[in-house]
Amino acid sequence: MNIDLLIVIAYSYLFGSIPFGLIFTKLFLKKDLRNIGSGNIGATNVLRTGNKLLATITLFFDVLKAYSTIYITFNHFSEYIFLSGLVCFLGHIFPIWLNFKGGKGIATYIGIIFSYSFELAIVFCVTWLMILLLFRYSSLSSIISTFMVFLFSLFSLSTSMSVFLFIIFIIVIFTHKENIYRLKNQTEDKVKF
Repeated sequence: MNIDLLIVIAYSYLFGSIPFGLIFTKLFLKKDLRNIGSGNIGATNVLRTGNKLLATITLFFDVLKAYSTIYITFNHFSEYIFLSGLVCFLGHIFPIWLNFKGGKGIATYIGIIFSYSFELAIVFCVTWLMILLLFRYSSLSSIISTFMVFLFSLFSLSTSMSVFLFIIFIIVIFTHKENIYRLKNQTEDKVKF
């Protein structure tokens, strides 16, 4: 049994599964985020409470938990860098504390790719913002942006990184399957600026 592997899986999952959106809305708004909007625990649903500052704080901490996870792995268990990112990402989506019903993982994804490559983070953020401004759908922005990051990796990064990003893209499609259905039927909620 590889003890290093178990350590990486454990802290990557536990860090990823911290539900900051739920914690902050309970602390500051005295509300259960799971009973608001989409019921997800991410920053986009926190925004539906009407509190933009709290949504921004949630976004920051969801990004930070992923970045911190990869930072630890890079410095101590670098051979497991992609596994750590994947487990952290899955931790946010399937947190043990919430019966494995978490968020869609986009803020966590940003933290992961930011820790891997500043260029990837820029590709994601610029694409996400452009799609949002054009169509005003957060879900569509997330799906297209993760795909663009994967495409970009094919021309500039390692095969291992591209495989990792493709796996993440497939998971993002899965977490957004209801959004895709609503987009198809033109019932998806638009972001209000």
